[in-house]
Amino acid sequence: MTIVTRFAPSPTGFLHIGGARTALFNWLYSRRHSGVFRLRIEDTDRQRSTPAAIEAIIEGLQWLGLNWDDEIVYQFARAERHAEVAKHLLAQGRAYHCYASPEELEEMREQQRAAGKPIRYDGRWRDKPATDRRPNVPPVIRIKAPQTGETIIHDKVQGDVRFGNDVLDDFILLRSDGTPTYMLSVVVDDFDMGVTHIIRGDDHLTNAARQRQIIDAMGWPIPTYAHLPLMHGEDGQKLSKRHGALGIHEYKDLGYLPEAMRNYLLRLGWSHGDDEIITTEQAIAWFNLENIGRSPARVDFKKLDNVNGHYMRQASDEALADATLPLFKGNGGPDLRAKLIAAMPGLKERAKTLVELADGAQFLIAKRPLPIDDKAQKLLSPEGRSILARLIPIFEQTPWESAALDGAVRNFAEHNGLKLGAVAQPLRAALTGRSTSPGIFDVLVVLGKAESLGRLADQTKS
Repeated sequence: MTIVTRFAPSPTGFLHIGGARTALFNWLYSRRHSGVFRLRIEDTDRQRSTPAAIEAIIEGLQWLGLNWDDEIVYQFARAERHAEVAKHLLAQGRAYHCYASPEELEEMREQQRAAGKPIRYDGRWRDKPATDRRPNVPPVIRIKAPQTGETIIHDKVQGDVRFGNDVLDDFILLRSDGTPTYMLSVVVDDFDMGVTHIIRGDDHLTNAARQRQIIDAMGWPIPTYAHLPLMHGEDGQKLSKRHGALGIHEYKDLGYLPEAMRNYLLRLGWSHGDDEIITTEQAIAWFNLENIGRSPARVDFKKLDNVNGHYMRQASDEALADATLPLFKGNGGPDLRAKLIAAMPGLKERAKTLVELADGAQFLIAKRPLPIDDKAQKLLSPEGRSILARLIPIFEQTPWESAALDGAVRNFAEHNGLKLGAVAQPLRAALTGRSTSPGIFDVLVVLGKAESLGRLADQTKS
């Protein structure tokens, strides 16, 4: 059997972190078993679905590297097929017409509330003969669900979840205007797409019980279910906008690497021993449904920073330079990439995101006279400026490469009875405008002799 999974977002908003994790788990499971991963856009809510949201979902998946197989399926375009299944169930006696008006249904609900009963359709049209129809009233089509016994969802994460059939009412399949409901559309699409494994959030567990009624009525194979616990914020509460950036595009804009994001999302609810850093290749080889935890995972942005920092340190200098260049928005000139690559060994050791990396590299494109921040200004004391003034003629005679510059500064410090830091700190402040930077000799080499001497001279003028 070919394993087929699917990710089926509703384009009523951006791809949030919970949806991204669901997509990742589906993608990994299909790749682990050399199967198929499919993307379905559930755009049946025409008022809330937007092209911008669809585009954001697609771009988010592409950025994460979660490539899908086959063409994207758009649910709304398949409405005719969904209606066809509802009418088939009607013809087979597994569904029926209901002519109850909105007013009648509201009265029914009021009576149920008053009696303290669950709010559910009472089946008033379930057994009426076809001749008992109401002329000029378009009916809905309802599933004729079992009324006794129970429906059991055998779930790979939650275990066996039981639902009494007496609480699963005859829900609507086809509305009075002929449009299918979400419940029907999902089941038909999953069957037609050959989906074998449904991996999604556990807020869909009740939906699974209802969808089983359609699956059973049609005699279709039952997919394997795995319902994931929802994510919580660091405070233990259900994840919401108050917990920070939620759209995957926001994480991209904040400077996270897609491979780091995949690693981080994987560890939100899935484990492989004590492993924290798991490459995509390892994830594909190891991923299973049995190691998904039952407890809600907590989002921890500090951990995300640490994971991202690890991947940045492992990345090639060239790849990081290419990923960082767009953040400069065209500033810095044609040789900025070369400067970034040259400075990258020192830059990436101090940064946990591409945004931090770009910020740390601002000295590469800064214009003279350099803006000096408050901490750096303290290093440019009269004594510090005196050190710089005495270094300039030495640098003018020094070959402009790291080892020679290192030797010149060390000799200067020793000759003047100074610690190396007492010389390096005002140098750093004058060259970068900050109190922290990559190694000072690397900074000198990357900036070049003329620019470096010019920046030092700027800070020695009275």
